[in-house]
Amino acid sequence: MRWKAVLPAVAVVTALAACSAKEQPYEEVRPVRTMVVKQGDGSPGATLSGEVRARREARLGFRLGGKVAERMVEVGDRVRPGQALLRLDAQDTSLQLSASRSQYQQTRQDYERAVQLKSQGFVSQAEVDRRRAALDAAEAQFKLAGNQGSYTVLKAERAGVVTAVEAEVGQVVGAGQVLVRVAEDGGREVVVSVPESRVEELRRADKLAVTLWAVPGKRYDARLREMAPDTDPQTRTYTARVSIDNPDEVLRLGMTATVQVPGRSDSRTIRLPLTAIYDRDGQTLVWLVDPKTQRVATRKVTLAGAQNDVVLVAEGLSGGETVVTAGVHLLHPNQQVRLAQAPAPAAKPAGS
Repeated sequence: MRWKAVLPAVAVVTALAACSAKEQPYEEVRPVRTMVVKQGDGSPGATLSGEVRARREARLGFRLGGKVAERMVEVGDRVRPGQALLRLDAQDTSLQLSASRSQYQQTRQDYERAVQLKSQGFVSQAEVDRRRAALDAAEAQFKLAGNQGSYTVLKAERAGVVTAVEAEVGQVVGAGQVLVRVAEDGGREVVVSVPESRVEELRRADKLAVTLWAVPGKRYDARLREMAPDTDPQTRTYTARVSIDNPDEVLRLGMTATVQVPGRSDSRTIRLPLTAIYDRDGQTLVWLVDPKTQRVATRKVTLAGAQNDVVLVAEGLSGGETVVTAGVHLLHPNQQVRLAQAPAPAAKPAGS
């Protein structure tokens, strides 16, 4: 019966061996990218590219239709007020003017004869009034024909540069059709396309600066004059016109220009990359790293806006926190992390 006394000792030794062989639970240490945030970053500002245009561009056309008989200007010509640009064939209007002149002269003679007959008692006052009405109508028709005769010559209304001529001799054009475009002298503007994330920033800017690609050292003060109420269907951007305050002869139409929008200086605003934002259950969160334990926890934040791949944090961060900027969707609370910038821990030597 000696073996019965040995069995309890064997069982105890086996249990102790099993406990010592049991492995400890493994905790994954995930590498992450981080940044230490600071206050006062505010908005970084924007740079918008555009093209120099005239403040006013006249689109000129004839008041009546006809065939173009003469073209007096070319693209790039400078014109003065009242200068002739195009001329229509005036044969029809001349005939109308001659006919209306003859009609006017005839009705005037009829009216004068009726006045004489009335003084002699041969016609009534009603007949004189009828003749007077006919004379007024004929006179108006005569003046209208004279005006139409002057409409056969298209003239510049203000001084400027011809930017387009869309008519050739012999071409039949319609009334109101735009045939000549004149960029008027004076104001110059830069037309830019603004993404929707920059619209309010451009509206709030007190002053803007314009630089030229062809003349890097030249700088102009500018201001926003006009912002389109809707986006362009092709680019999905808003068209804005930035007026230059002090234009000079260096500015030429069509030049490539850059509009610089100053950033907002707000000591309470913190900038973070968009990849640092973590949404959960409708809440906007960021992951903070405890520098002592290298473990993460979430912090609720309030955003003030977004600019391309950057967000502005208005509340939730005070500055100095270490925020995870990449890998936020792979973390869980109290997870241990390793900063991507820090070297990996050295492997322990065998047998240690």
